[in-house]
Amino acid sequence: MNPQDLLQLFDERAIEAVRPLLALSAGLIILLLSGVFDGLKALRGPIVVATLLFGGWLTASNFVTQPGVVLDGTYSADRAASAWGLLFVVATLLAWLFSHHYYAEDERPFQLEHDVLMLTTPIGMMLMGGAQNLIVFFVGLEILSIPLYALASFRRSRARSVEAGLKYFLLGAFAAAFFLYGSSLIYAATGTVQLAEIKAIGIHGPLALAGVALLMASLFFKISVFPFHLWVPDVYQGSPTPVTALMATGTKAAAFAFLLNAMFMLPAKAAVLVAVVALVTMALGNLGALAQTDVKRMLAYSGIAHAGTVLLVVAGTLAGDPESGGALHAALFYMGAYVFTAAGAFGLLALLERDGERFTSLESLKGLAHRRPVVAAALTLFMLSLGGIPATGGFLGKWMVFSSLVRAGLIWPAVIGALLSVIALGYYLRVVIAMYMQPASDRDAATQSVRGASAMPATLAAGVCAVFVLVMGVLPSLFLDRLP
Repeated sequence: MNPQDLLQLFDERAIEAVRPLLALSAGLIILLLSGVFDGLKALRGPIVVATLLFGGWLTASNFVTQPGVVLDGTYSADRAASAWGLLFVVATLLAWLFSHHYYAEDERPFQLEHDVLMLTTPIGMMLMGGAQNLIVFFVGLEILSIPLYALASFRRSRARSVEAGLKYFLLGAFAAAFFLYGSSLIYAATGTVQLAEIKAIGIHGPLALAGVALLMASLFFKISVFPFHLWVPDVYQGSPTPVTALMATGTKAAAFAFLLNAMFMLPAKAAVLVAVVALVTMALGNLGALAQTDVKRMLAYSGIAHAGTVLLVVAGTLAGDPESGGALHAALFYMGAYVFTAAGAFGLLALLERDGERFTSLESLKGLAHRRPVVAAALTLFMLSLGGIPATGGFLGKWMVFSSLVRAGLIWPAVIGALLSVIALGYYLRVVIAMYMQPASDRDAATQSVRGASAMPATLAAGVCAVFVLVMGVLPSLFLDRLP
């Protein structure tokens, strides 16, 4: 690094751009110190919330000021990266609120470790979303992945949780190796790891193409796209439900944010292949969900199908979507709606589980509308949004994705994708039918829910999710007019 580059690291504009990362890191250090000083122990919760809110506010400030690419072109804090950053902070905050008093008594002594791990994840997500350099992305990927490996197996006394963490770690290690090997091949072919320079040089020759293939395989693993999706049902089902909510929303959004930046590596003629992969992913996700009786596992397959839907945006862009920024707008809005919808659905399941109700099967949800009418109504809203019913954020997100395909001339993927989305209603409506139209078993009818002040954070988070799902569906211009 030459002296001019070194000076740029301390440039006021550069510091302004990385303020959210600095704020999250500072909050993380203070949270760690709360485990040493007795006076800070009672402030652990407020420290987490304040750190995420302050980091979100700084990210929103970057969204307004548009500082552009900084740090010698290795990290971007422009409006697009800041918009993704807001999603990452929101996803983490929602997951933490749902985890409040979620764990059993024997697990609560380790709550500090849990909160530290969870607060680390948005730092990795932001690095992934703003990375303009393959090495920066990999650093962010590991900062995100390593805490998630531990969080997935956080419930050490439960075999499923330990199994989920082990599976996620082993497969995640292979995906990381794919990324590193692919990056090394691209560097050997182009002589650089900076995205802007790779774009200027172009991807030519078998060496570079092999590197791109390995790179995409790693990204496809993170977003759970065929054929790298088989880990999702077991890991989502075995992990603590708030952690599952974070994996299903923030992790997926971070990988898509970088994929949109790096999709120039794919040749234009790969549009049809990407569309086919996306449609196969949607088909496998929806058909797999139809066969499930466990709600958490059903939502895991649903997440696979939604990843395939967002991947169609990449296919439309490669095919030549004429609308400037259409891919970014569609992906941002879709993932924004999905963050609130999926987080709300998983969060309500976590709330029911914390209350002692047997929630993991459809059988346990029978008659929920009579026992918990507000919870049933909110869960119904989230199911309808996931299914793409009008007046919800999920509907407009799907409409924007399929519109980008039509503008690019990919009519047949748009039609098939819409039909596959209709199939998804089959399992989403099963949940609604169970809650409203089927009587509860004697065991569930006798279940007494535990209510109290400890449920307020999760209830508040679910209410915020429901409001945003409705507002994004009814008043989408509030968000669309502000997209970068």
